[in-house]
Amino acid sequence: MSASKKDFLKLVNDHISIIYSLCSIYYKEAEDKKDAQQDIIYQLWKSYPSFKGQSAWSTWIYRVSLNTILSKVAKEKKRLDTDSIADNCDHITRVNTFCDDDLQLLKKIIEMLKPVDKALVVLYLEGYKNKEMAEMLQLSQTNVNTRLSRIKTQLKLKFDRYSNETR
Repeated sequence: MSASKKDFLKLVNDHISIIYSLCSIYYKEAEDKKDAQQDIIYQLWKSYPSFKGQSAWSTWIYRVSLNTILSKVAKEKKRLDTDSIADNCDHITRVNTFCDDDLQLLKKIIEMLKPVDKALVVLYLEGYKNKEMAEMLQLSQTNVNTRLSRIKTQLKLKFDRYSNETR
């Protein structure tokens, strides 16, 4: 095995939690998560030689991972863009039916967020600073601050509403 391949595999193993976290938020089914993980690792491998070191490894891995997932989600959405409002309401009902504790409810609510908002939540929960999130997502820091504030409010309102409905 070449040195660069060994270095790459070590790098991926050292930061695999970033990949797992993103895949868990964007995909429910184990098979879909695995496919997304493989796609991400493939994209990382393809872009590994072009990494210029202008950011931390974790930032680069997160950016490549997120872009890969967002592209994959966009392609899937184009194919499945036949969801109706009734289907979305059914999803909310299923949240209430299957959530038996607060953590699961919160996870289900996060899954309903828009793709970039999900990414912000994952980064926030992973402990990244707003400035780092802005760099990773190529947003302004003000935009990140505003979005996070709105997301927190939205999550709290939905959490309170859904948890009250199930009790």
